[in-house]
Amino acid sequence: MKKSFSEDVQKLLIEMEYRNYSPRSVISYCQTMQVMENRLFKRLSEIKESDLKRYLHELITQKKCSNSSINQHISAYKIFVQDILKQDWESIRINRPRRVQKLPVVLSLGEVESLITTQRNIKHKAMIVLMYSAGLRLQEVLQMKPSAIDSERMQIHVSQGKGKKDRYTILSQKCLDLLRLHFKTNRPKVYLFEPHHRSGHPVSDRTLQHIVKKAAEKAGLKKDISCHTLRHSFATHLLEKGINIKLIQQFLGHTSLKTTAIYLHLTNANPERVKSPLEDMHI
Repeated sequence: MKKSFSEDVQKLLIEMEYRNYSPRSVISYCQTMQVMENRLFKRLSEIKESDLKRYLHELITQKKCSNSSINQHISAYKIFVQDILKQDWESIRINRPRRVQKLPVVLSLGEVESLITTQRNIKHKAMIVLMYSAGLRLQEVLQMKPSAIDSERMQIHVSQGKGKKDRYTILSQKCLDLLRLHFKTNRPKVYLFEPHHRSGHPVSDRTLQHIVKKAAEKAGLKKDISCHTLRHSFATHLLEKGINIKLIQQFLGHTSLKTTAIYLHLTNANPERVKSPLEDMHI
């Protein structure tokens, strides 16, 4: 894969690896820039601001590319201009497309319960339960190792999550019991969850997404459900239980509280249950 990159894109690759970007991000950014070079018939170092804007306009209007894809193009180009060509980015500064604010899909407690109880496969059930009960991302579940489960402190150590950040999140007793049953039944060697015929390797992200989709179908859920839906539901349900949003931010590994605050729009808060703090005073 790396050998297929041009000289300029190879420079981008080395710079990103040096800055400790995740392998996934490195390949994704470099592939994006390689395609742009090929489409514009120019080396990355020869592509000007006007070339990039014209190319991005084509991607938006003709290819119907998403905002995240456009932002990835801009971010990759910025690294190359700023850190490899050593040019002033402020003089270029390409505006990013306005974000479309969409609220995520969230399941009710009953829907999550249905999703879990319809599962008969112990490993599949354990993956779904772990993802929901700890608010984990898909990749965090796939890369999880048994040593990350701290049954003494009832915590889960998420190692090198998004943004190369470590964090701790909560471990449910019911989840722990299920993980122990899974471990006893399937005996994984390296990762907590491994394919049946590929011991020592993690389950693929496509497989886990398929497991969740099939579970949703089996439970008769009509919502557009993905692995991330379970993480959204975890955060929303904690808010509805009155858990401090700063603590939820910590569990989710969000850098900004603004990211966590979106769940405030999803809670089923009942104003009639709220009473003034004055009611607790002896006056």
